[in-house]
Amino acid sequence: MQSTPFNPNSKNTCNDGHRVAVVGASGYGGLQTLRLLRDHPFFKITFLGGERTAGKRWSELCPYLTLDQDPVIQDPDPLKISEVADYVILSLPNGIACQLVPQLLENNVRIIDLSADYRYRSLDQWKQVYVHESNANVRIDHDLCKEAIYGIPEWNRNSIAKARIVSAPGCFPTASLLPLLPFLKQGLIENEGLIIDAKTGTSGGGRDPKQSLLLAEASESITPYGVVGHRHTSEIEQEASLISGKSIQLQFTPHLVPMVRGLLVTVYGRLRDPGLTAEDCNTVLEATYRDDPCIEVLPVGTYPATKWVRHTNKALLSVQVDKRNGCLILMSAIDNLMKGQASQAIQCLNLMSNNKPELGLPLVSYYP
Repeated sequence: MQSTPFNPNSKNTCNDGHRVAVVGASGYGGLQTLRLLRDHPFFKITFLGGERTAGKRWSELCPYLTLDQDPVIQDPDPLKISEVADYVILSLPNGIACQLVPQLLENNVRIIDLSADYRYRSLDQWKQVYVHESNANVRIDHDLCKEAIYGIPEWNRNSIAKARIVSAPGCFPTASLLPLLPFLKQGLIENEGLIIDAKTGTSGGGRDPKQSLLLAEASESITPYGVVGHRHTSEIEQEASLISGKSIQLQFTPHLVPMVRGLLVTVYGRLRDPGLTAEDCNTVLEATYRDDPCIEVLPVGTYPATKWVRHTNKALLSVQVDKRNGCLILMSAIDNLMKGQASQAIQCLNLMSNNKPELGLPLVSYYP
């Protein structure tokens, strides 16, 4: 079955150079991405890709999210994609994107990868963390691991703007690193003894059925998982070590909470100067992110709630200091499917196309 050609007189038409393909369109990340791209003033969706859903019209899968001319989902053939798209967002399981990336790059398609395939600068480290994928004979190019830019726009803005391939971070690393990195960069906290406590909604587990995510299992309950050795631990450590200039090991424990979307992180660290106040530390965050419209630093004593960021690309940060023991407490709330995934990818896409990073992105929650 052939896709219906896009109408050049369509309301979503934009100039060449702004055409975007989305592969893995029907997963939670893909759905958020398409919703944002559909209404974006600069980009046009020109290709939908999927393996299990190839040949189906979009309306058969997601009638609640209409797309212009109801396109047909196609096999993610890199050559086909390169004919109709300048950028591609890959929203695929780990170990799949790397099968498409080399040929896409050869055909001058710039890439944002939402999987973990290129998040590690060391291929050996990736193999240690993603053992299952490695044992399945997944092949990742070592040079592309080193080339890929880690996609936190507030920290890698200039590199993202010039990148051929951007590796979007996980939702847990995004929420953890945003409040933590300013203090590591300035050497204001000890590198040892860092603890991250994180809580996320069930959509973080993806759309494929899993027993732990069933309503009867997750409702009215909260449970830790991946208590030691969670995959995102080493990803957070990699970026924290890069910014601090020293090797960092930390404790990271995620928890599943009975909500659909949202992510709340609390980071605990030891101040090098116990005389620093919460107001001092708040100033550090404000100075770091004063030019970043997608980050909001809350006043001291106001703590973030996940409902305040639902359906937005906003990250809310807060800080407190326990004067008794010099403990720095950092808090961060994001929507795991948005700033933790799809809308942060669009933020990177904006930078890659020389737009303002917040263009077309929602920054105000529909409360409550």
